[in-house]
Amino acid sequence: MTRSLPDILIEPIVRMALAEDLGRAGDVTARACIPEGARMRAVFAARKAGVLAGIDCVRLAVLAMDPEASIELKLRDGDAFEAGAVLAEVEADARAFLAAERTALNLLGRLCGIATLTRAYVEAVSGTKARIADTRKTTPGLRALEKHAVLCGGGVNHRFGLDDAILIKDNHVAVCGGVGEAVRRARASVGHLMKVEVEVDGLDQLDEALAAAPDVIMLDNFTLAMLREAVTRTAGRVTLEASGGVNLQTVRGIAETGVDVISVGALTHSAPALDVGLDVVPG
Repeated sequence: MTRSLPDILIEPIVRMALAEDLGRAGDVTARACIPEGARMRAVFAARKAGVLAGIDCVRLAVLAMDPEASIELKLRDGDAFEAGAVLAEVEADARAFLAAERTALNLLGRLCGIATLTRAYVEAVSGTKARIADTRKTTPGLRALEKHAVLCGGGVNHRFGLDDAILIKDNHVAVCGGVGEAVRRARASVGHLMKVEVEVDGLDQLDEALAAAPDVIMLDNFTLAMLREAVTRTAGRVTLEASGGVNLQTVRGIAETGVDVISVGALTHSAPALDVGLDVVPG
């Protein structure tokens, strides 16, 4: 079951987006064209098939503009849908609803796009043990929502930020003087609940990392042959994460080498927005 984000995390993002759109004077078009007190009904409908994520953004955007609006969510985050599916139905003050429309669609389309792309990667590695993970390559301010969308697509989350896990990259290694030394310093400085991951770019560094016993080793831009050798040498002692050069054409081959995790920055930095529209229901 896909976890839902609490409103307290989503609402500030939605309100910030609404404030950006409303500017200094509010929706001057709706105020000029729509009579005060007019009501309208409309549905959020998918133009293409996909996976739902961000439906609560729709609810909170509409309620922020019209607290008395009636909103019926037809599907839940994580549900797959076909083109033409109705995702939510709303009845609200017309001026308020139209002011919320673009913010709701922007967030919904963005998050559905991430969930849909993630599902494609997850399906591509079906039958292997590999899990598809996101990265920190997220839109500033939207990380919690975008990582939630990855979960909706069946992926898993990597670390959320710099503060919840140690990930020793090549530049850290360069400053420390070696992979093993970097891992030893990290182990000595944190408590037992903090995971330590180190990136390696060759089999020689893999051996050095294994001797230092990190929790996870990231295999950066390894060839398939190198990945298979890394799996053999590691023999299950640590979690192996493959990264770099991953796309929908290569991910199956990477998964079949036996790695545990495949991290894909494209899930969040390159997912196209899914086409979702607002259709007015005639009254």
